Amino acid sequence: MIEGKSILLVEDDANLGFVIKDSLVDAGAKVMLAKDGVAGFEAFYDGKFDICILDVMLPKKDGFTLAKDIRKINLDMPILFLTAKSMVADKVVGFGAGADDYMTKPFAFEELLARINAILRRSTKKLVDEVKGKELFELANTNFDYRNLKLTSNGSVSELTKKEAELLRLLFIHQNNVLEREIALKLVWGENDYFLGRSMDVFISRLRKYLSPDTSIKIENVHGVGFRLTYV
Repeated sequence: MIEGKSILLVEDDANLGFVIKDSLVDAGAKVMLAKDGVAGFEAFYDGKFDICILDVMLPKKDGFTLAKDIRKINLDMPILFLTAKSMVADKVVGFGAGADDYMTKPFAFEELLARINAILRRSTKKLVDEVKGKELFELANTNFDYRNLKLTSNGSVSELTKKEAELLRLLFIHQNNVLEREIALKLVWGENDYFLGRSMDVFISRLRKYLSPDTSIKIENVHGVGFRLTYV
C-alpha cells in the first residue's frame, strides 16, 4: 500500500527523522523531511503528498497549528501525529486539529507502517489535489478565480499578475488568521529578505486597492508578524 506513495514527514529530532525517513524509503515510499512547522507548511504548499506525518512539538509552528493550516488548503489530506505526549486531552486536541491517527513515542516502525497503510486505505482524498487545493474563493461581494488570475470585487474586475494571485490565495486560505511574512515571502518569492519584504508591501497595497470596492473585506497589518484578511 505504501509503495510509490509520497509522504511529508515533519520531525525536528534529526536522528528520529532520519530513521523514519530511511525506513519509509526502504518500504518503497517517497519522503520529504522537514525539520520545523514553517518548513513543513512550505513543503506541503509546494508539493503533492498522499499523507502527512507530523510531530507535535515542532519549532516555529507546532504540529497542531501546521495541521490546521494544511486543512485550510486540503480538507482530505490524511494526517498522522507523532508525539511524546500520551494524555487523553492532548489526543483530543490532535484529533480536533484534523488528525486521522495519533501515535505516542517510542513506537515500533512496523506499527507506524501498519497505521499509515490503514489511513491510506480509508482515505477519500479528492482530485482537488491535482491543482494543490482551493482555486475558487467567494466572500461577501468578492469572487477570486486563482487559476484565471481574476478578482471580482463588488462588480469591479481586476486582472492579477501571478505573484498577486499567489499572495491573495494565501490570504484567502488564512482568512481571519495571520499569514506570516516569512511564509508569504518564501512561497511567493522563493526567499525571505528585506528588499523582497518591501516589494511584498507594495503588492499588499495593490491588493487592497483591488478589494476596495467591497468595503466588508480588509487586509490588516499585524505588526512584526504579517497580514490578515478579514471580513466584517
